[in-house]
Parts: sequence; structure tokens; C-alpha cells
Amino acid sequence: MATSSFSAWALRNKLVIDRSKYPSKVPFKQYIILFNHWCHRVLLTIAQLAVIAMLVIVFANVILRFVFNTGVKWVEEVPGLLVTLFTFIACAIGVRDHMHISVSLLYNRFPKGGRMRRFMDILVDVSTFVCGFILFYYGIQFMVKLRPGILPMTGWPTWVQYVPAPMGGFIMMFDSILFLTGVLRPDDLLYSEPEVDYEELLKEQAKVAASATEGGKN
Repeated sequence: MATSSFSAWALRNKLVIDRSKYPSKVPFKQYIILFNHWCHRVLLTIAQLAVIAMLVIVFANVILRFVFNTGVKWVEEVPGLLVTLFTFIACAIGVRDHMHISVSLLYNRFPKGGRMRRFMDILVDVSTFVCGFILFYYGIQFMVKLRPGILPMTGWPTWVQYVPAPMGGFIMMFDSILFLTGVLRPDDLLYSEPEVDYEELLKEQAKVAASATEGGKN
């Protein structure tokens, strides 16, 4: 029972390949997509644990300070590191489902599935790849430069605070490459529901209304 429940959960969260869709042979790209899904699942779990740990640490320190008139010296430093970790992971996760803020006024003026929309999609993916590369490359550079240092309160190595940058940058590059090569489709979502194109919806409603009007005249 527990095994079947886990299998159903894994299938629902796209952490296993649905063999029923591929009765003969599973395409190789499905394994790449599966690896991508697992990378995001690991990142999401780390982000969730970081938020929980931050809330627990801050709450415990407030209790210690105002109830017991004491505190923990490293509590000011660790939540800051956790916020940095969560921020960069959230930035990377947002790329996967195109959840970052965007202005689609010009984009929506072009026909759906047309060349201009395709060009803009490619431009977005290339720009995202460049941003991910900058985070990945310079994040590693900062880690190397600050390797001898030690954080004052925790005593941890200084480079620890820059680990989230290359981590998030790698996932951003990975997702961008999969979108550019067509391995991932824009409608292959992990965290969100398909976005409603309201202009297309209004056009469809106008067509239905026009058809109904013509049918009534006939």
C-alpha cells in the first residue's frame, strides 16, 4: 500500500516516467526531462527546509531574548544565509515555469504560434541562459576568492554564502538549454497552472458571438 502510494505521488509529481505512454521504448529525452524534474524537486525541498529553518531560528531567538533575556550569537548571520539561499533557488525555479514578471503587451500583439512570438521566446531563453551563466561563473569566482575567509559569528567558511549563486545559475542554464533545444515545451509545467491568454480568449468569445449572431439572422 505504501509502495503504491509513493508510486502514485512520484508519478503525479513527474518524478518517474509514465511507462503507459511509451509501450515500446522510452525516448532518451524523457530521461533528460526526468533528471530536470528531480533537480527542481531537490531545489524545492532545499528552499522549503531553508524557510522552515529560518522561521524556527528567528522565532526561537525572539523567545530566548524576550522571555529568558538571552540569545544566540550566530542567529543574526544564519537567517541571512538562508534568505540568500531561498532567493537564488526561487529565481531558478521561476525560470522553469516562466513565472518571472514580464510585460506581454508587444508579445500578445503577434499571432499565437507565429514567427515573431517564436523569436521572442528564443530571445527570452537566450537572455536567461546568459544571466544563469553570469551567476554560475562569477559565483564560483567569488567562492574561490573568499575561500580562506571565515564568517565572524558562525565560524563557517566565507565562500558558503555564495554557493546559492552557481547553484541557481546552473539550473537556469539547464532549463534554458532544454527550452532552446525543444526538449522542454513551454506547456510542460511543474509548479503552476497554464497561463490564460485573455486576448486569445476574447477573440474566441467574439468569434462565438459572431457565429451566434449570424445563425440567428439565418
